[in-house]
Amino acid sequence: MSEIDLEQLTPRHIVQELDKYIIGQDDAKKAVAVALRNRIRRQRLPEEVRRDIVPKNILMIGPTGVGKTEIARRLAELSGAPFIKVEATRFTEVGYVGKNVDSMIRELVDAGVNMVKTEKMKGVEEKAKFLVEERILDALVPGAKPKGQQPRNIFELFQGTPQQRPSADEVERIRRKREEYREKLRQGTLEDFEIEIEMEERGQSMVMIPGMEDMGIDMSNILGGMLPKKKKKKRVKISEARKLLLPIESERLLDMDKVISEAIERVQNRGIIFIDEIDKVTSRSGKGGIDVSREGVQRDMLPIIEGTTINTKYGPVRTDFILFVAAGAFHVGKPSDLIPEFQGRFPIRVELNALTEADFYRILTEPKNAIIKQYKYLLQTEGVELSFTDDGLREMAHVAYSLNEKLENIGARRLYTVVEKVLEEISYNAPDTETKSLIIDREYVNSRIKDIAENEDLSAFIL
Repeated sequence: MSEIDLEQLTPRHIVQELDKYIIGQDDAKKAVAVALRNRIRRQRLPEEVRRDIVPKNILMIGPTGVGKTEIARRLAELSGAPFIKVEATRFTEVGYVGKNVDSMIRELVDAGVNMVKTEKMKGVEEKAKFLVEERILDALVPGAKPKGQQPRNIFELFQGTPQQRPSADEVERIRRKREEYREKLRQGTLEDFEIEIEMEERGQSMVMIPGMEDMGIDMSNILGGMLPKKKKKKRVKISEARKLLLPIESERLLDMDKVISEAIERVQNRGIIFIDEIDKVTSRSGKGGIDVSREGVQRDMLPIIEGTTINTKYGPVRTDFILFVAAGAFHVGKPSDLIPEFQGRFPIRVELNALTEADFYRILTEPKNAIIKQYKYLLQTEGVELSFTDDGLREMAHVAYSLNEKLENIGARRLYTVVEKVLEEISYNAPDTETKSLIIDREYVNSRIKDIAENEDLSAFIL
């Protein structure tokens, strides 16, 4: 996203964008909107002031399935910021075994590099398409380039071998042939014609050292310059060759040093890390054993959240200005169970509310990516038109809410389970059905799930 777009992201506008995908949770939306706007404000300040302003990390408290992860993900998407989601529990297991906490910064840098690379590749796409066309023409009209004999011994390998150059008449014939085929390629008449292309194999590093990826050392890059590139020939249709060769040629046109430099700058100043299940690594006062490991995870995370330098395969990355958003249900514990230093690094706390029956109805109808809209699009590919009546939607919302009350409260995910069950038979029969217009009303919803929903033992397994 360009700087102009970022300037337009006022807190009110950010909340409006989040409203398109997330129902309710206004307090959480306002908190993240202000956090994002403060990052934009910080970029306007002179360097000596800017370096003293660190992001105010956010702790989201609320049951599962109410939109905590979705808020953070949409925020990152909106701002064009590198974003990753990690579970705090992956850093510890019984026996104090877990992944190195530094790995989340390396994953964020990988996400940033991929993001910038994708953006830059779009910028060179037209030039890359021309280079792809040239490679396809090389396969269609062989002999355009001078051929060298294979080296007969080690001395010829280093001294070079004589090349056989085609005559002037041959060069002209090949040029005319290439232009003839170029015209056909641009007209699209050769898309199903098969050609043989040469591609580099992406081999795995020969040296496998456990945990090396967590140290920021990429053995494949270290050995890449020492080991010869393996190439293989592949016979494909021209239409498929375009898809295979375009990313390769686009990447060759990039200045990777600039891509990495921009990615690291973006990660350091705009990166967002969402740490889920933070309540699972809280210590319980007066308990030992595994709680020692849980508290250890918080202490390991603390330097990264406070601000430190992590070595990655792309170079050192400072974490001082990365925004951390932690979330947890806190069903058993409470935020005060976190160690004091960790609590202090999350000054903004927002509580997300459990979803009501009215919220479920709105989730079905209002979001841009509402599940019933997704099903309509999916079944349209089979020529089936789905229509949902208001009473049918309200019944699905009622069933989902009731199940959450009776069973475990899993938030909006319960709604997805209910809708899947209601539409299961339609999805199964869609390719073969002669009825191409279907109405989902209250009667149909009850016919599919009423018996299951009322049987508590059965619904515990199925819904």
